[in-house]
Amino acid sequence: MSIVNNEIREYLTSLYGKSLERKYEEFIKREPSVYLRVNSLKTNKLDLINSLKKQYGVVCKEIENIPNALKVIEGEKIVGKTLQHVTGKFYIQGLSSMIPPLVLSPASDDKVLDLCAAPGSKTTELGEMMNNTGTLIANEIKQSRVSTLVYNIDRINLVNTAVTHNRGEWLSRYFPGYFDKILVDAPCSGLGIIHKKDEVNDWWSLERAESLGELQFRLLISAIKMAKVGGEIVYSTCTLTPEENEIVLNKILEIYPVEVCRIKLPVESHPGLTEYKGLNLNPSLSLARRILPWENDSDGFFIIKLIKTDVTNFPERVKIRIKSQVLSPNSQKSKSYLSNIYGDFGIDKKVMNKFKFTLNDNNIFFINKNFDIDNLDIFHRFGVRFGKVDKHSNTILHTQAAEILEKYIIRNIYELRSLNELKTYIEGGTIKNVVIQGRQCVVKYKGNILGTAAITKNGLKSRFPRAKRTQNILIKE
Repeated sequence: MSIVNNEIREYLTSLYGKSLERKYEEFIKREPSVYLRVNSLKTNKLDLINSLKKQYGVVCKEIENIPNALKVIEGEKIVGKTLQHVTGKFYIQGLSSMIPPLVLSPASDDKVLDLCAAPGSKTTELGEMMNNTGTLIANEIKQSRVSTLVYNIDRINLVNTAVTHNRGEWLSRYFPGYFDKILVDAPCSGLGIIHKKDEVNDWWSLERAESLGELQFRLLISAIKMAKVGGEIVYSTCTLTPEENEIVLNKILEIYPVEVCRIKLPVESHPGLTEYKGLNLNPSLSLARRILPWENDSDGFFIIKLIKTDVTNFPERVKIRIKSQVLSPNSQKSKSYLSNIYGDFGIDKKVMNKFKFTLNDNNIFFINKNFDIDNLDIFHRFGVRFGKVDKHSNTILHTQAAEILEKYIIRNIYELRSLNELKTYIEGGTIKNVVIQGRQCVVKYKGNILGTAAITKNGLKSRFPRAKRTQNILIKE
C-alpha cells in the first residue's frame, strides 16, 4: 500500500483540488490491478484465457475497446510465473501503457522508432502491431536496461526489431528524416504510477520534474529531426505534471514545424491544459489527452500525437565505418550455414527467403527481409538469434529461431511426455531414454515449441535458454 508524501499531496491538490487528490490517495491504497497484453504473434485471447484457467486457475476477462488486453481477476500473484508468460504468450503491462502504441498505429511496412524503449512493453506491442515485418528500431540509453529490453524482444519473438544503445538526443545524427512513426515514451517523474512504485515518493520533487522537462524537450527535438515530413510522433509520459507535458509541448510548438493531431482514446480521458499558472499555452494542446489513474483503474498517462509539417535542419550525419554485413539466404555464405538446418528440421528452403542473416563470432542472427537498414554497426543487437556454427561447421538452431519457424518445422520433433520431463527440460537437464535420429531436435509441450535440444547418446540435452531457466516457473499439468 502506497501513501503519498506531503510534497506530492500539496502539488496534486494545487493541480486538481482537494477532492480529486483524495480520490488518488484512496486509489493508491488498493492493490494495483494486473493487466495482460496477449501476444497476437503466438496466440489469441480466447486460447490464452482458457489455457491459463485450465493449467493454473488464473482467471482473466477481456477489456472492452482495447485489442488483446485482459484483466486478471484471479491469480494475480502467479500469472507472471506461468509457462505461458515465460514463453511469450503475453506481456504483463499496465492498461494505460498499452494506449500510446495504439495511438501511433504503425503499419506493417513503416519505419518505426521507439526512442526510449526499455523494458520493452511498448516496443513489443509495436512489433506485434506491425505483424513482425517492416523496420522497428528500439533505443535505450541505460546499459543496465538494454539486457531486459533484448530479453523481452526475444521472449515475444520479434524478428523485425533491432536495438540501439545511444543517447536519444543524439540519435538524429544517424537517422535524419528517416522514420514514418516515432514513439517518445519519455523518462518522467512517475507521478501517475505511485500505486505500483512506492519509490516515487522518494525521488519526486517539482525541481526534478522541471529538470526532466528539459530532457524531454531535447528528446522531442531529436524525434522531430528523425521524422519524415508527414511523419507522426506520439509523446507520452506516465506522470501527471504539466511541467513534463504541456509546458514541454508548448515550447516545441513555438519553434518546430509540427501540428497536434486529434486523437480518441479507448478509456476515459481529459483534454490537455491550455492555461497553467497564469500562462496561456498553445490552444491546440487541448487535443492532447490526460488519463487519470483513479478513473480507469490503471496508470496515469499523458498522450499527444504530432505530425511533422515541414523539413527541419538536420545535424551532420555521422559516418559509420561498416564492418558487419547483411546476407541474403541465397548468398554462398548463408547457404553453407543453413544447409544442415533444412535436413535436420525439414524446413522448405523458400521459407528462408523471408529473412536476412548476419554472422558475429559464429553466432547467426536473422531479421525480416523488409528491414530497411544494411548498416549494422550502430546496433547493439540486430534481429534475434538464429543459431550458432559449431566446430564441425554445422548450425545449431536456437530456441528463438525454433519458435519463430515453428509452423515450418516438420522433422525431429519431440513432445514431452510428463511433468517430470517438462521440469528436466526447463531446468536445462537431459531427458533420458529418448531415441531420435540426428543431432538436434525441437521440444514441444502440449503442442507448443518450448525450444531445442541436442540429441546425445544419453538422451535429449536441453537447450532451453539460460535467461528463461532463471525465471521462477510453476510447473503444472
